[in-house]
Amino acid sequence: MLTDYPVNPVNSGVFEITHSSQKKQVSRSVGARKRSQSCFFGVETLAELVWEGWEPGLEYTRSLSLKSIHGKLQKLSFRPPVSKFFNTLFPQTILLSPGTSFSLPITFRPVEKCEYVDTIEFEGKEGSFQVSLRAVIPHYALEVPENALLPPCAAQQSSQTSFVFRNSCKLQTGFRWSVDPPFYFSPETGLLKPGEECKVTLEFKPKEVQVYQAEAHCAFGDDGENSCTVLLRGLSKYPHLQICTAEQEEDCKVLEFGSLAVGDSLERHFEIYNPSTVSTTFTLFWLRRPPLMDVVFRCEVREGQIEPHSVLKVPVCFSPLTADCRSVDYLCLTCPGAVSKDLLRVSGSSIGPLVFLSTSVLDFGCVEEGTEVTHTLQIINSSSVLAYYQFDVNTGHSVFVVDQPGGTLPGNSRLTLRVKFRPHHPIAHHKILTCLLLHREPLFLDLIGTCHSEQFKPAILNPRHLNVYRINLLRGFTCYPPDILSAMLEEHKLKLDDSGALQIAAEDNSRPLFSPRSPLEEYFHSNSAPETELGLENTSNTSKFSTHHVTARPSELLFYDGTTSKSVSITNHTKGKICLAWSPGTNCFSISPLSCELSPLKSTTFRVTYIPNQQNSFHAEQLECFAFYKVLKDNRYVDDHTLCPPWCFTVRVSGHCFQAGKEHFVPCISLQHSQINTGDLPLTFKLDSEECPSVCVLPPIGLVPPGHHQIFTFRSTPSQDHPASMPLTLQLNASPKHTQVLNVVAVAETSSMAVEEGGSLFFKPTAVGSCSERILWVKNLSRMPVEFQWKLSGSHQRVLSVLPDSGTLQPNESKVQKWSFAPLDEMIYNLKASLMYWPVQTPQCKKSRLTVKAVGLASKGYLEAEHPIIDLGEVLVGSCKSFDVPLLNNSSCAFSYCLSAQQTITVTDLPEDMTQDPLVLEMENVKGTIPAHCRLQVRCTVKLACRAHHCWTIGYHIINASGSVGEEPQSVCQVQAEGVYPTLEVTDVRSCGSVERLSKLQLWHLFNLDTLNTCLCRDPRPSELIFRVPTRHSLRRCPAVFTSAMMDFNFSAAPLSSEPSSILLMFKNTGSIPVEWSFLFPEDQQIELENWAENGDFSPSELHLMKVQDHRLFSVSPRSGKLQPSHQRAVQFTYRHDFVGTNRLPVLLKLSHGREILLNFIGVTVDKDRRYIHLPSNRHSFAPVGIGGFSPPTQVYELYNAGALPLRYHIDTTPLQQLMEENFSHPVLQCLNPDGELEPGHTAFVEWIFSPLEARTYSVDLPIHVLEGDSMFVTFEGQGFDERHSEPIQVKDGCITMPSTQKIPVPGQVVFLSEERVCFGDIPVCSRSTRIIFLTNVSHTDQVLYKWNVDCQQTVKIRPESGHLAPGESVLTILTVQASGSPSFYQQDLICEIILEEMLILYHKDLQDWEVELERQKYEFTVTEKELIKESQRDKSTQAGAVFKQKTGARKYKTLPPIRSIDQVVSPSTRSSLAVRQAQQQTGLKSRRRPEPPRPALLHLGVTARSHTLMEYQAHFPTQFNTHYIHRCMQPQPSQSDKDQSCHFRVDLPPLAHGPEREIITHVLNSVLWSLLDDPQFQHSVTQLLPATPVPTSAPSPAGCQDHKEMTGVSSAPPADHNTENPSTADAQKTSECDSNLTEEELKMTESIRRLPEFCDLVEDILLNTLQNQMMEAFLGELVLTARPRIIALPPSPARNTRESSAEYKRSRE
Repeated sequence: MLTDYPVNPVNSGVFEITHSSQKKQVSRSVGARKRSQSCFFGVETLAELVWEGWEPGLEYTRSLSLKSIHGKLQKLSFRPPVSKFFNTLFPQTILLSPGTSFSLPITFRPVEKCEYVDTIEFEGKEGSFQVSLRAVIPHYALEVPENALLPPCAAQQSSQTSFVFRNSCKLQTGFRWSVDPPFYFSPETGLLKPGEECKVTLEFKPKEVQVYQAEAHCAFGDDGENSCTVLLRGLSKYPHLQICTAEQEEDCKVLEFGSLAVGDSLERHFEIYNPSTVSTTFTLFWLRRPPLMDVVFRCEVREGQIEPHSVLKVPVCFSPLTADCRSVDYLCLTCPGAVSKDLLRVSGSSIGPLVFLSTSVLDFGCVEEGTEVTHTLQIINSSSVLAYYQFDVNTGHSVFVVDQPGGTLPGNSRLTLRVKFRPHHPIAHHKILTCLLLHREPLFLDLIGTCHSEQFKPAILNPRHLNVYRINLLRGFTCYPPDILSAMLEEHKLKLDDSGALQIAAEDNSRPLFSPRSPLEEYFHSNSAPETELGLENTSNTSKFSTHHVTARPSELLFYDGTTSKSVSITNHTKGKICLAWSPGTNCFSISPLSCELSPLKSTTFRVTYIPNQQNSFHAEQLECFAFYKVLKDNRYVDDHTLCPPWCFTVRVSGHCFQAGKEHFVPCISLQHSQINTGDLPLTFKLDSEECPSVCVLPPIGLVPPGHHQIFTFRSTPSQDHPASMPLTLQLNASPKHTQVLNVVAVAETSSMAVEEGGSLFFKPTAVGSCSERILWVKNLSRMPVEFQWKLSGSHQRVLSVLPDSGTLQPNESKVQKWSFAPLDEMIYNLKASLMYWPVQTPQCKKSRLTVKAVGLASKGYLEAEHPIIDLGEVLVGSCKSFDVPLLNNSSCAFSYCLSAQQTITVTDLPEDMTQDPLVLEMENVKGTIPAHCRLQVRCTVKLACRAHHCWTIGYHIINASGSVGEEPQSVCQVQAEGVYPTLEVTDVRSCGSVERLSKLQLWHLFNLDTLNTCLCRDPRPSELIFRVPTRHSLRRCPAVFTSAMMDFNFSAAPLSSEPSSILLMFKNTGSIPVEWSFLFPEDQQIELENWAENGDFSPSELHLMKVQDHRLFSVSPRSGKLQPSHQRAVQFTYRHDFVGTNRLPVLLKLSHGREILLNFIGVTVDKDRRYIHLPSNRHSFAPVGIGGFSPPTQVYELYNAGALPLRYHIDTTPLQQLMEENFSHPVLQCLNPDGELEPGHTAFVEWIFSPLEARTYSVDLPIHVLEGDSMFVTFEGQGFDERHSEPIQVKDGCITMPSTQKIPVPGQVVFLSEERVCFGDIPVCSRSTRIIFLTNVSHTDQVLYKWNVDCQQTVKIRPESGHLAPGESVLTILTVQASGSPSFYQQDLICEIILEEMLILYHKDLQDWEVELERQKYEFTVTEKELIKESQRDKSTQAGAVFKQKTGARKYKTLPPIRSIDQVVSPSTRSSLAVRQAQQQTGLKSRRRPEPPRPALLHLGVTARSHTLMEYQAHFPTQFNTHYIHRCMQPQPSQSDKDQSCHFRVDLPPLAHGPEREIITHVLNSVLWSLLDDPQFQHSVTQLLPATPVPTSAPSPAGCQDHKEMTGVSSAPPADHNTENPSTADAQKTSECDSNLTEEELKMTESIRRLPEFCDLVEDILLNTLQNQMMEAFLGELVLTARPRIIALPPSPARNTRESSAEYKRSRE
């Protein structure tokens, strides 16, 4: 992309993968536009013509091409440029045919160096267009990318990328890049020719981890006056590398090599993994080793680079140098910018050969002089390592000769050696033969043998003598000759111990005088000069070891200087005379004399002569000499207990016989751990020990045959000031030219250890009784293995401990020490621990010490809960609920805890011992450690097993250092949960279809909804939870039932082919958890089988189920669902009346994880011609009645006509007579109306009186006969109870449990009742109770008409009975219940018919049209004879009248038949004959059916009440008695005597009976009285006639008149006197004056009127009507009942003014 200067600002968007390939051009002026062809009205040409690279004063011509791409001929005219700098042809018309082109030359003539702009305009038929003409001057421009994204890299690393920028101008320009670190350009400056590109490298070197974004500026032009920018972006991250190995220890990876033979090499690999997204470099280095430590591990990879998510294998080689040594080293991995480093521990063990001899003593016995004996010896290598061995013995003329003195022994093998005994002197021989092993200490073999001659028979040596000799040597007895020891033994100065060794007689336990030497020390002791050995041993312990018995000086003889003879001095260091016997030498070396005797502490000299048998050769040999006490020559003078074996010592001789100037052989050797002669010639060697006097080497001189090896043994005892490295010259072939310097390292090593962090150990704050741990590294800084042990004082051991407290550290090895701090008290601890360590080789040496300081703070830890009480609410029993309990550690220390929980289950009406269930609370992280000031989420899960209140108290124990817990847990919080099962409740029921006339109470009983709700609230049985969710589990068509909860859903009965009976039940989730419910038909529980699995044999019940299910007689919609808490759902149950008979279907109501209830759907379909009373049950129970009462209540039994025909029924009361006879002629049960008629779909109420004599249950079976129908028996039961022991059943105490409001809207319902069930409760007889209900039209468009159907007007009244409701209008309806004079149960169902006014109007219109059509069909007829029609068509004008008369007289026209209803047509009695029907078909008459009135919607209003006698009501409901008014005129008439006693004044007024007559009289009297009171003339007349008689006013007495309280009077208006006040404003004084003027007779009449029941009832009606009117006004909004009363106090006015105002008021009324 080409953009102009300036560059876009820095963009902080998201990084891309690579830098942008889009480029921009930057210059001083506007960049050149892209020149491309454009199309103008079918002409293709350039939109702009540009001149570049021009100079003033010259002429430049360019052609503008015009091409026609139009389908027709085009004519173009053009206007030339306006300026004089651009010229073209003279204006003319350009003709362009389709596809042709025209070139128009344009000439540019510049004058000065500036830009020129002009246009040329073309005009055609379709329009005009312009072409721009521009001449630009050269300018500097660079094309650079907009941004560059560098690859992400690690901190302190680098990454780079490159991009290309180009000089897009015609001028040569220089450039210079400038940018801030960490970005760097290369090259930064340069020069670009026109069009030249330059590739620049961008490097990114971040120092820190962050996102970098910067602008790079590039200056270009003559003086860098132009510039452009490139946005640079870079991202740096932390690098991270990991060492991956198979093994790992604490804070360290491990690479184990295992065991490897010395001299071998093994290579293993470890991996370096880069898990980060950036590449990084790394460095591998070895940690600091002890000085002069052998390097046995090698890693060639020291540094490198690893790409992201890649693995690098690094080899490590292990080459052990010392046998039986464990080597440990540490390799550290670091990378620049990383926050941590990784450590690798490499370790390996070196193993050497494990060689031993089959025997340690080889006894040749006694041998005659001049003979030889050969014995075999096995050398065994039990390891897998190749062993190099060499016997240090003269192979030439030694007394003991080994056939294979040197060689190799493979691993796990053995070699048999032959040893020859060739004695040269008749003496006893004993020699310790040394077997040198590479990388092992030498093995020693005792060779003994005795040689006898005819003259000398020395004592025979055996292995027992060697054991006794070594004990005597340590006790210092071997320096004495055997004869002296025998004498001392005889003198009892010495004695023999248990082993046969000598000891001083005065000592019981003879302690050794000298310390025993190790085999290696004994080897050097016997083969080194005394002065050499003295220099190697500690000068302070010179008497520690025994001295030499016989010594030879010098012990090595070299014949390199041409001499042929040298002397050897032998010294006797014993206290007895010894004999020396030399073994004869070879042909080259000889010694003389071969034998001699040497006195005690004397020396003698022997001469060694070197006479080579050939020139220019090398020779080397060991001259062997045996020294023994002289007394041992004859065994007769030797005691076996004091026998001392001989001593054998050797003198090593070496020489060559090369002539002077003769070049010695060039040695060919391989000097590894042993010297191997790889040449074909023997070679000699010499180690000059004078250069290293502190180092002893055996053998110092010798000869190595071709192909053989020589094993050297070094010994040194360095001191503290001894140099670490000493040169030792190895001279080969006796030539100074063939020398090699060996560096002998001998250091007086001291054990050294180091402790991490300088010996300071700080513990974090720790809880008292708890334990905190720290890790501390200890390292062996020496080259020797070190043993260590920690020492703690007794008081500190209870608080501080370390593991491991002792151990061994190999050279350079580090070990993790785990320190534990377990404080006992709350304080600050300052503790000290000592590290004792010493070398493993010298455990008895002085031990070194390191001190570690430990500081720890002890405090008390505690846990708190974020919420002290956690309420889980209601939890489904059997399900799991998880929750988090946040615990807080607000203390300053971390501690280990152990959580516990105590469970408490509370179940209502159950003892505590029956609620001890197992703990159902499971907690995660029950044990653990919580840091200080931290929050711990404890995941808990509960699975409740029963419906009860659960409470868990969560506590904790603090775990101490020993892992035990305290006694009492400390409480943290409480968790509460209520175990619940899914619950449903039926809150409402509705009916429609064939059962719409059934009341809600009937539906409630038909469906047993009280029982259903009770079962739904109970806990499920375990068998019901076998299948917690709906499951197909049965192979039968009648599935097994796992529940005992069963009930009937009775759909009542209806005629055949009638509307389906639909019942709507409102199910509500009354719990707090969701509930899933399902209605499972038998087919839903059956496992579907293949056809071949069906046997085809079905029982009658299975056939019936198949019929019901296949025809879908019963249906439930929806069958399943899920309800959230407090949600409700309507479920429709439908039964189709398609088959006559009783149909049943078992349906299982399944609540998931809850109850199972078996619902038996029962539906009855009645034939249309059958008269049928549907009884939901053949058993009826009356309400219990108390015994001893005189007025038992009247109860009701319902009969429902479920058929299509009206019927008459009769209840046979004959069994009641028998029951009465059984009860002393007392009518226990009476039927008041046993006969009756019943319309279809209606319910008859049969009244019964149950009057028990005893407190027991009465039962009687009564037949109910239906005329022209079936009879049935019903068992009537009643229970009598003693009122002294139990209270009578009250209506408001739970007898009526169904809801009073509608919760299920029926489809299409527009009018709703405020209450569907009104319960007046318990009321006294002769009382009247009223309730206010509302009818509401919820429709916004429809007007409705309503009408109440009340069967019993005397008991229940409703006002208004009918009316009109506008859309959204409500009407106040007053419901009144007038209790009769006898106790009764009132249970009635009022039906309100609702009809839409629009449908009623439509019905009347259709009815009117039908009547008009009926009248029309009475007088109209149709011509049906075809011939008459044809004839009339031929002669219409002349014969029309005649034809009409003729046909009319022939009776060929018939009137229409009368219109009948469908029922009349279908009925057989009214069915028309075949001839009539044929006549109708011939005449083509169409009978139209009479319109049917709209079917009203029904609303049911249930009214329930129970009346009691006054005495019973006052006894059981004393607080409610005063709230009722008793109509005395409705009470039962008292006896005549009572009348005479109570009524002393007779009033000739007819009694008012209840009914329409009383209502008319009441209404008429009210109207008359109000008219008279409003008439001024009547008021004036009354005032004149009765000036002193007050008008009585009625105030109803308190409820009930049996207390005979006097009723207040109604004062009449005062006489119309001008001097008196109005009766409404008269004061009490004037009223009393007027009353006093009344005569006694008038007062009696007034009092008698007040006491009349009719007068009291009238006053009660007036007050009730007044209150109802006020409620109606309040409902209509005309009266505000909640408004505060406002009282206006007027000033008192004179009587005259009052009278005048009264007169004016009267005149206004007139």
